[in-house]
Amino acid sequence: MALTNHERVGKGLELLRAGLAPFIERELKNQYRDRALGEALRCVADDRNLLGQPIAKWDVAALLKPMWNGWNEVFRQTLGNAERSLVSELRDFRNRWAHQKTFNSDDAYRALDSAGRLLAAVSAREADDIEKLKLELLRVRFDEQVRTEKRKSAVTTIETRAETVAGLKPWREVVNPHRDVASGKYQQAEFAAELWQVHLGEGSDEYRNPVEFFRRTFLTESLKHLLAGALRRLSGDGGDPVVQLQTNFGGGKTHSMLALYHLFSGAPLAELPGLEPVLGGPPALQRARRPRSQ
Repeated sequence: MALTNHERVGKGLELLRAGLAPFIERELKNQYRDRALGEALRCVADDRNLLGQPIAKWDVAALLKPMWNGWNEVFRQTLGNAERSLVSELRDFRNRWAHQKTFNSDDAYRALDSAGRLLAAVSAREADDIEKLKLELLRVRFDEQVRTEKRKSAVTTIETRAETVAGLKPWREVVNPHRDVASGKYQQAEFAAELWQVHLGEGSDEYRNPVEFFRRTFLTESLKHLLAGALRRLSGDGGDPVVQLQTNFGGGKTHSMLALYHLFSGAPLAELPGLEPVLGGPPALQRARRPRSQ
């Protein structure tokens, strides 16, 4: 599970404590000898919980106090003003962390960077671990920026498409409906093919008349294969004796049967639009015997 910025700062402060404790204890002993612990406690007089504990066991908040309060007497001899500023800044970061304040990526990186700089100044090996935390945070920030840019790009694309669509005219201003539809005389039943009705010579011309039927019919590859196979079968040149039409509702079963019905209606092939290329030339189409109407 990914770390939060608050957790990253917490890990950084723990590394800071581990790296500073030996340095602070050593510097205090160099200055005060046997009085080192007493002088350290004097700098944190308001924290009675530290009584009886060695400096190496203090938390980071307690360790930063003698560095700040005893700067002139002890730590100014080995560190400079830049490090004193880092101490002040890290005390503030520690207080924010302890009070559960939120840290954005910039603040978290600043806290880790300041901790790493102070640890490097005292030659603590924990500075390397701080660098790893900083690199991990940079990778997370980079990934977030990439995701943000992708989201912005997606939104821009959607907005561009919306603007393009918004510039299109309504379909009713571009497409002219059939005069029957426009006049209100449209009957939906007239657009439903019915083989028996065609056999009785009834219905509209686009279904009843062979020439008009093929003029309005788009010959799909499946329909071409069906017509060519039927022609070969009735001509004694092979072809499947049984064809099973399997489509969903509205898939063209009735239309396919109408195409076969009109192909063998006796109409000349030259009059049936689009069939000569499908059937491989102008074969002699015989009128097939079809059931008589009752």
